[in-house]
Amino acid sequence: MDSGVSSPEKQDKDNLVDLPPSPFLGINSKRLGVCGWILFTLSFLLLIITFPISIWMCLKIIKEYERAVVFRLGRIQADKAKGPGLILILPCIDVFVKVDLRTVTCNIPPQEILTRDSVTTQVDGVVYYRIYSAVSAVANVNDVHQATFLLAQTTLRNVLGTQTLSQILSGREEIAHSIQTLLDDATELWGIHVARVEIKDVRIPVQLQRSMAAEAEATREARAKVLAAEGEMNASKSLKSASMVLAESPVALQLRYLQTLTTVATEKNSTIVFPLPMNILEGIGGISYDNNKKVPSRA
Repeated sequence: MDSGVSSPEKQDKDNLVDLPPSPFLGINSKRLGVCGWILFTLSFLLLIITFPISIWMCLKIIKEYERAVVFRLGRIQADKAKGPGLILILPCIDVFVKVDLRTVTCNIPPQEILTRDSVTTQVDGVVYYRIYSAVSAVANVNDVHQATFLLAQTTLRNVLGTQTLSQILSGREEIAHSIQTLLDDATELWGIHVARVEIKDVRIPVQLQRSMAAEAEATREARAKVLAAEGEMNASKSLKSASMVLAESPVALQLRYLQTLTTVATEKNSTIVFPLPMNILEGIGGISYDNNKKVPSRA
């Protein structure tokens, strides 16, 4: 439903859109009043009178990676910036601003940030952006590069302040992508496209580094003990299974004794342990038990 009153933002957007230009030097006749036409005529006459000299002052060269935003009597000449190539600037009534369209590297200095788990860190990063609309970059913001730089610092602090230290250290790519999305949305009205955001370094206090190192070492030791205990448990199960197999065949036990003796002998040891069969010990034990039983006790 149209209330008949347009918002300031809508009016600003309408001001940036030009009507179809007149074929006479690209002038929009609906934008120039009586005074404007008079000044335009005088400027054009001055250009004709001083033609041999003024032509070199009115022709401007715009490079391939640049665009020129022309202001005629304080108004933006066209919705689209001019260039590259030669452009004509009328004396006294035209002013132009060059805008570089190449990718700009913005280094964010180390920012002291308090994370969600109350840890103080210093984080720095880099932002890659470029201007895709020269008219918006000139008309909508005073200094587009300074504004983008300050906004990148604020966004970095705000986003990292909602994360814990472990999330910052492990999820740099996700955090950088979220910062890029926020910056791209905020700078769209300025004619800025944020191409990439990277977090370069995360600095934490020395005491916290020592605490984290001790915690990691304790975690590794605990894990090693668990693995050793699991290995001993598996080894005991294997020994139990082996003992059950050897108990079923006494000859297998003798062969195992001989194999062990061969293994010890190959190591060139001066001491050789000779295994004694268990049945011999059982026989000796039986004899001694019978002898003790036959000997009468003396009162």
